[in-house]
Amino acid sequence: MALAAALPGLEVAGAEVVRLQKIIPGRLFGSGKIEELGARIRADGIGLVLIDGPVTPVQQRNLEKAWDIKLLDRTGLILEIFADRARTREGVLQVELAALSYQRTRLVRAWTHLERQRGGLGFVGGPGETQIEADRRAIDEAMTRIKRQLAKVVKTRELHRAARAKVPFPIIALVGYTNAGKSTLFNRMTGAEVLAKDMLFATLDPTMRGIKLPSGRGVILSDTVGFISDLPTQLVAAFRATLEEVLEADLILHVRDISHQQTEEQAADVATILTGLGVTAETPQIEVWNKIDLLPADLRLSTAAIAARTENVVAVSALTGEGVAALCDAAEAALREETTEETLTLPFSQGRRRAWLHDQGVVVAERQTDAGFEMSLRWTARQKARFAALEA
Repeated sequence: MALAAALPGLEVAGAEVVRLQKIIPGRLFGSGKIEELGARIRADGIGLVLIDGPVTPVQQRNLEKAWDIKLLDRTGLILEIFADRARTREGVLQVELAALSYQRTRLVRAWTHLERQRGGLGFVGGPGETQIEADRRAIDEAMTRIKRQLAKVVKTRELHRAARAKVPFPIIALVGYTNAGKSTLFNRMTGAEVLAKDMLFATLDPTMRGIKLPSGRGVILSDTVGFISDLPTQLVAAFRATLEEVLEADLILHVRDISHQQTEEQAADVATILTGLGVTAETPQIEVWNKIDLLPADLRLSTAAIAARTENVVAVSALTGEGVAALCDAAEAALREETTEETLTLPFSQGRRRAWLHDQGVVVAERQTDAGFEMSLRWTARQKARFAALEA
């Protein structure tokens, strides 16, 4: 229901859980259930059927033929939502690539019942069997073209990422299940006006803003695409580059909708995806239990108490601002990594690297010698690694 509501222009007329003793390979449902659902579809004037799960190309073809209606499975619906929300050049290209990959699997025989124009992304419905190979070649050519365009975008993003690595600000990434309130929290902390709505996938393209923590320390806050269970494989691959921004983070804020009935399951899905992306235990994380304002008064108090005595957990309401100051304090504490002292000498020619060290605030003392600048440093392992990656 929530996925369907996330696609503009759709009015959900009804929903039903269909229990299957066994899946019919060619039709998914038994003939009796198909007739029953078909009668309801015709009686209610339904224009689109959504199935929350995978539907094979043959099953989709046969059900569309039986009901004379367009059908989308979970993957198709998510692709439609992503196509509606993507705004950046990279986001649009990634959606197109994922959609083409999905369309390619939909090329099956006897598409004659779909000669009419189909909506949305135009999921493939050719006029007949002889078109299959031509359609497949056209899709392959389009995918190759988009991959080339994406390669150029990726190079640009890598340049931006390299530039950010030289900026003396740590990066804090907001991650979490879709509709957990990340964008609302992002707006609360930055004063920005990123789209924040009570719907799935309100944010698709990463957004970054600079903010100052209570101590005055500057950080970059990054809002990311929301995660979801059973994310289509096409989208896992297509959006991996976008989600990889999380790998650059110095701190991850895992935003949870603590009022949601399935908050534990959602948190587990997010953890699985982060692990799959390559996020390790070395990157500090804080769990942000958001939307406590939606909890009943007694549960709200107990939840806040549990969060207060649990390490790396903060209860907040991004909507009202409750707990956000405590979250900023916790973020600042998490960014205070163990430091070591070291002395090094930089040649006079490495003025850019010397300026970076001063911007980072790691220079304890400095004196000029015949060989260059002798600098006494106090820095973290992460800062040292970033310094080593800088060009001389």
